[in-house]
Amino acid sequence: MKDSYYDLKYYSKLRGFLYSLQKDSKYFNKHDNKGYKFYSFSNLLPPADMKTGAIRTLIISSPDKDFIYYLYGKLSALMHNTKPINIGEMQFKIEKVSFLKTFVNDGSAMITGTPIVMRVPKERYADYGIESKRPYEYWRPEYDFNAFVKQLSDNLVKKYNQYYNKNIKNQNLFEIFKFKKSVCVHRIEEEVEQKTIGSLWEFKFNHLEPEQKKILNLGLESGLGELNSSGFGFMNVVK
Repeated sequence: MKDSYYDLKYYSKLRGFLYSLQKDSKYFNKHDNKGYKFYSFSNLLPPADMKTGAIRTLIISSPDKDFIYYLYGKLSALMHNTKPINIGEMQFKIEKVSFLKTFVNDGSAMITGTPIVMRVPKERYADYGIESKRPYEYWRPEYDFNAFVKQLSDNLVKKYNQYYNKNIKNQNLFEIFKFKKSVCVHRIEEEVEQKTIGSLWEFKFNHLEPEQKKILNLGLESGLGELNSSGFGFMNVVK
């Protein structure tokens, strides 16, 4: 709606907008519950400075169809609202809302739309040769690659068990990796700027068992790694 810079610290502001859509729904209190929130969202695409009249795309993903339908209704209603939507200094109006369905299958590849954040807890430092006095360390390329793989798989299996009320053990879900780069995102939490270190990847899958597909599709829809409801670990599928 106006010329503006692409605000690199907009994650928390966009999350706040999505929370505001849920304010009067049964979904809102879930943010106070322990455990995973089962949704994620993309960057504002393309990530470039704003010009009046330019188009940006936002994708919100979740395995919960009712939640997606609810957001669809709220966003559709905003199409008819003349009041602009403010995400920090950036200002928008909604032109179109639509559905998108993607799947992980044999021969698929998943790529990061937003950085995957994995924290290695202090009790695992000895396993991976990490020396630190902090309660956790964000995984980064100088640390053991196995730390990333194990934390990523364990995290996804825990999500699967919580969402489907299962009790499966850890599985080898990721076999072919392409590390792209490590990134540092400055996010705002309770008006305090925090440096969050994540990484960008491509994962390829050749031969998947039915349950592995189900687990990976949950990861595609809810996000990989941590801080998904803050916009991290959003994934796209490459056919």
